[in-house]
Amino acid sequence: MDLRIFTEPQQGATYDTLLTVAKATEDLGFDAFFRSDHYLRMGDTDGLPGPTDAWITLAGLARETRRIRLGTLMTAATFRLPGVLAIQVAQVDQMSGGRVELGLGAGWFEEEHTAYGIPFPKEKFGRLEEQLEIVTGLWGTPEGDTFDFHGTHYDLTDSPALPKPAQEKIPVLVGGLGATRTPRLAARFADEFNMPFASIEDSERQFGRVRDAAEANGRKADDLVYSNALVVCVGRDDAEVARRAAAIGREVDELKENGLAGSPAEVVDKIGRYAEIGSSRVYLQVLDLADLDHLELISAQVQSQLS
Repeated sequence: MDLRIFTEPQQGATYDTLLTVAKATEDLGFDAFFRSDHYLRMGDTDGLPGPTDAWITLAGLARETRRIRLGTLMTAATFRLPGVLAIQVAQVDQMSGGRVELGLGAGWFEEEHTAYGIPFPKEKFGRLEEQLEIVTGLWGTPEGDTFDFHGTHYDLTDSPALPKPAQEKIPVLVGGLGATRTPRLAARFADEFNMPFASIEDSERQFGRVRDAAEANGRKADDLVYSNALVVCVGRDDAEVARRAAAIGREVDELKENGLAGSPAEVVDKIGRYAEIGSSRVYLQVLDLADLDHLELISAQVQSQLS
């Protein structure tokens, strides 16, 4: 079971804070550092000092880390034109020596689009499908050839399809709860399918849909990695769990129901139940980025039992 650290910087974090967490992620033996791609805070927080851009952040981290994978859960297809996104991600992959992964989703948070003047189209899923086809097509075009795409939302003619990533193939993540179109997109484009903040039962059901869609698309179901993203709140005792829950404005019982919360033993047991239904990777949503002792505890008493 791979454990990855997943952050939500729109809730309030500087680049230096993210760098500190990313370096701790690397030093403590976690597999990867991922971040959300949002421009507006959510819930009851001031979000200060304001948002940071996901791919600018990852470009900086690419030069200041050496081992960990770097990526997004999820970049919104509404934020960037697909040709520009392909260039950005390929460049960051080069800067990292081939450690980048791209999570790409349709985009859903209308308020952040309104706040920063980003168009929020009614038809988002079709745009996501075309973006996936364009981005992967640009990267997969042999050097010296050109790439053309003529779709409903985007039109590319005689693109040199440059630059190329450092990796032969950048892993692409698709995720979500949709019963039909999401599994179909994952089957066509994804190297990994991610279930965000879902129960074991819902994850098992959706993994099954994706596996069926992959086989219907001529792929082996096990060609994909199946993963979950879950909030994490671990403590050495009940008081420490309660303190960490309060720090992120959550209740312990709710966290235990909907995430990974409690003692290290409780969290290891619940991760094991996700593993039983086919999940081989968990993105640990860490909301208190100042609490590096939390990461140390997870590394020493959770990750050590899973590796």
